[in-house]
Amino acid sequence: MRTSTTASDANDSTATYTSRELRKQAAKLEKRKLIEESGGIRPRAAVNSEEQGNKKSKRTKKKGVTYFEKGGQGKIIQEEKKHDVLQHRFGKVMSNVPCPKKPRTHTVSIALPGSIVDNCQTKELKTCLVGQIARAAAIYHIDEIVVFNDHLGTSKNDSCNFMAKILQYCECPQYLRKHFFPMDTDLQYVGVLSPLDAPHHVRVKERSKYREGVVLDKVGPHGGSCVNVGIGEKTKTVEFMDKFVLTAGIRCTVQMFDSNNTASKVYDSRHTQVKVVSPKAPTLEDGTYWGYQVRIADSIQQVFDDCPYEGGKYDLKVGTSERGDDVSHALNNDKKKLPRFQHMIMVFGGIAGIEECIDADESISIPGSQTRTLFDLWLNTCPHQGSRTIRTEEAVLISLARLRPFIEQNVAPAVSQSSVVVASEDIQFSDDASDESDDDANE
Repeated sequence: MRTSTTASDANDSTATYTSRELRKQAAKLEKRKLIEESGGIRPRAAVNSEEQGNKKSKRTKKKGVTYFEKGGQGKIIQEEKKHDVLQHRFGKVMSNVPCPKKPRTHTVSIALPGSIVDNCQTKELKTCLVGQIARAAAIYHIDEIVVFNDHLGTSKNDSCNFMAKILQYCECPQYLRKHFFPMDTDLQYVGVLSPLDAPHHVRVKERSKYREGVVLDKVGPHGGSCVNVGIGEKTKTVEFMDKFVLTAGIRCTVQMFDSNNTASKVYDSRHTQVKVVSPKAPTLEDGTYWGYQVRIADSIQQVFDDCPYEGGKYDLKVGTSERGDDVSHALNNDKKKLPRFQHMIMVFGGIAGIEECIDADESISIPGSQTRTLFDLWLNTCPHQGSRTIRTEEAVLISLARLRPFIEQNVAPAVSQSSVVVASEDIQFSDDASDESDDDANE
């Protein structure tokens, strides 16, 4: 059944439409007037009367130079808003990683079995587990992660290779991943990982004294090799100083120099040259954390035998076990400090613990019941636990958190600053040229 529209109904609708438009126009004029009075800032409802009073006081300070008096050019206001993006009611969000502002010469390593990922049901869960370990390593300034084969898992070295690959992927800055990580089924779920957001993961428009880069197959105008360090939007390459040439595809740490050849954080991407330095240079200078190295060991014995640091051994070995000594009592001595060390390593066991790893390693003669004799400290970092088991990724976080205050008190032997900037024949690179790829599918 159709309904007919009378002339009176049409007149009523027209009057209603006209009144609505008049109210809108009046509201717009009132809002424009408020914006002019508030110094070009849109009025917003305050949470409480105190915040409203604070806003009024700020507006009175800015009154006199309004948006419209500037001729409609609100550049200053827009710049102020950009700086307020990282602000909350209780302060600013941390935009830069805190720096200790003092050199750090000692190293801290952790070792854990690759078989811990075999307990996960899917590859996505395995990826997330390794991502938790990578995050813990970055938070607590771990310099080396050793993934060893405990010969207790269902697969031989597949789990170790999988874990090492994910750890390396997390540590690599985002703009370099397409060069070193080709398409791989092991990297299928890396998109769910939380970023490390470490100091060496420098953003595009962020200025840093040091950067990670990859050497390109290209020579600059001054005769030096070009390197991609992730600066600039179109021009992402800079050139080595002093006509320095390196093999293409190598990852390296570089120090940034401005147009006056002065080391500085303030530089122009179009007129910048860099110098190759040791990956330890930022840490030796002011303690800035600069990522971790990943190493695979075929057994727990190789964890100690293949130490990459000077001297070829770790001078402080810490084992973690639920059968270890209570950490609050073991370190409750007169000095309340760890033994002085240069290179420290913490070893974590799998589902069955370190003792089972020792029993399965044929190269170690002692039985699993005497595992504590292999370590300088045999600790239980979570006594009186409320669960029957503590997973390895949980033990890593707990142990590093408990020992962090003692590690920071360590005073290692000084390292000469002459080793910060190294010569070309002494440079050690963290990636091999054969691992490079131009595939960007993993980004």
